[in-house]
Amino acid sequence: MIEVRKYSPEDKELWNGFISTAKNATFLFNRNFMDYHNDRFEDFSLLFFNKGKLVAVLPANLNENIVHSHQGLTYGGLVIQAKTKFEEYVLIFEYLLKYLIEHKIEQLYLKELPEIYASNPSREFEYIQFLLDAETTRVDISSTIKTESCITISSNRMEGYKRGVKFGLKIVEVKELDSFWNEILIPNLKEKHNTSPIHSLSEIKLLKEYFPENIRQFNVYDMDKLVAGTTVFVTNKVAHSQYISGNEDKSKLGSLDFLHHYLISEVFKDKTFFDFGISTENQGKSVNKGLLFWKEGFGARATTYKTFRIETKNYKKLSQVFI
Repeated sequence: MIEVRKYSPEDKELWNGFISTAKNATFLFNRNFMDYHNDRFEDFSLLFFNKGKLVAVLPANLNENIVHSHQGLTYGGLVIQAKTKFEEYVLIFEYLLKYLIEHKIEQLYLKELPEIYASNPSREFEYIQFLLDAETTRVDISSTIKTESCITISSNRMEGYKRGVKFGLKIVEVKELDSFWNEILIPNLKEKHNTSPIHSLSEIKLLKEYFPENIRQFNVYDMDKLVAGTTVFVTNKVAHSQYISGNEDKSKLGSLDFLHHYLISEVFKDKTFFDFGISTENQGKSVNKGLLFWKEGFGARATTYKTFRIETKNYKKLSQVFI
């Protein structure tokens, strides 16, 4: 018998403790991260108990009577421990859908956690979505390097790196985010895409205070002038460039090539993966070819970020699985 309970602030310590030991979670699921934008989302996160013991959580929000894997997070899904067996996972998912039906919710959108972030094999949901006839509603393509592999860097990227060496560029990890945000990132996004970073400066500064080991800032300087940088989200297995930007001289200086060559080969060489982030636009249906070309020049190849739509009425199909 699985008990399902909606998250409340009193559950914060219990939730965070579970996330810290789960096999398919990162610091993005910590409530200190999730709650920084709780004014934008109606939280509908759930906790699942088996015989009184917490066995799973679901980071989620409610939007127009549809439950989503939390829309403020890059990925999501049902979070479990490494010791959870498949039969229990199926039971938890069945009770999840029943709970949603009881609350008159007909659809659930789940963002799948890419396998690169899991500490143990975590493909349970891949079978569940097959059983439930889940519909794929979005797929984004990210570019990822397995750092222990023999990486072939393209001549274009190596030329950029060599220009950085020639110009004497300097890379510095800094604690403050203001310079990169205000001088490089925000102006570039405004000029080129008429948009703003997903996180405001105040938000990312707050998150860095909560997670100083997980959110790291690397700046590139030409003499004393800031010319490029990246904000990296660091998890157990993955270093992910969340924001990458350079000034108008980035091609001439090779600043971004120089920076990422250093990050991949030195700073994060002990991580299993280095992820450059997605190159898709238009709800995943278009690919920024130039951006993809640059990332693949480092030897990065495709990782998918998938979203599925599930009809909650299909929960009955889960009770017929085992024979």
